[in-house]
Amino acid sequence: MTTKPSKSLQTFPNPTPERDYHIHMQVPEFTCLCPLTGQPDFARIVLDIVPDRKCVELKSLKLYMWSFRDEGAFHEKVTNRILDDLVAAIAPRFLRVRAQWYVRGGIYTNVVVEHRKRGWKPAPRVDLDDFDRAEPTAP
Repeated sequence: MTTKPSKSLQTFPNPTPERDYHIHMQVPEFTCLCPLTGQPDFARIVLDIVPDRKCVELKSLKLYMWSFRDEGAFHEKVTNRILDDLVAAIAPRFLRVRAQWYVRGGIYTNVVVEHRKRGWKPAPRVDLDDFDRAEPTAP
């Protein structure tokens, strides 16, 4: 595999396709260029994926994210492009792309886009946070 930026997303078979599970990834150093000024824009990209038959290979994802570094793109366009490219590559049951753009001109911008596979229904959410923070009680 190359070590140069690439729009190619490599995949591998989901090792547990019979189960819904959540893959959470963060790309804290995403960069592209402002299409109007050519100045760099910086973002933290967060991916939340419930895979179906395929998963994205991490090194190819890194090189894919790196491929935007010298491209001009509005925040909304690049966030939607990432979603579209990942859906085309892995056809997930669910995918959320959250782009948290760092301050530019005194304004923070968050762009959130989602894909849901037709007919897929998520299992009810189980929230264990309260359990994790609970203080032990005396017998």
